[in-house]
Amino acid sequence: MENERRRSPRYSFAATAEITADNSKASATVSELSLRGCRLDFKNPFPLNVPITLKISAAGELFQSKGRIIYLKPGIGAGVTFLAIDPQSRAVLRRWIDAAEKDAQPRVVVPRP
Repeated sequence: MENERRRSPRYSFAATAEITADNSKASATVSELSLRGCRLDFKNPFPLNVPITLKISAAGELFQSKGRIIYLKPGIGAGVTFLAIDPQSRAVLRRWIDAAEKDAQPRVVVPRP
């Protein structure tokens, strides 16, 4: 059901992230990325709906955004939606998504009889 709600495709992605919320900081690994958000893998995520500041580092580039925790998987991680992305970070995100699209394995769809 979760996939039905997504408005943009997610891609496998490997990066490090720093999350700040209410003067607390945490580190996480980004495992999925889309134009609208990402999945963060970390053991003790911030609570649902908490506003955050997110910094993602990969391939020598830095992406920054305000965001919000939109789903939790206790002991595993959280889903984040991006809320405010400056033009420079949006360009970085677009480059990462373009590269991930090229690396993605095509999905085979078998037509139903």
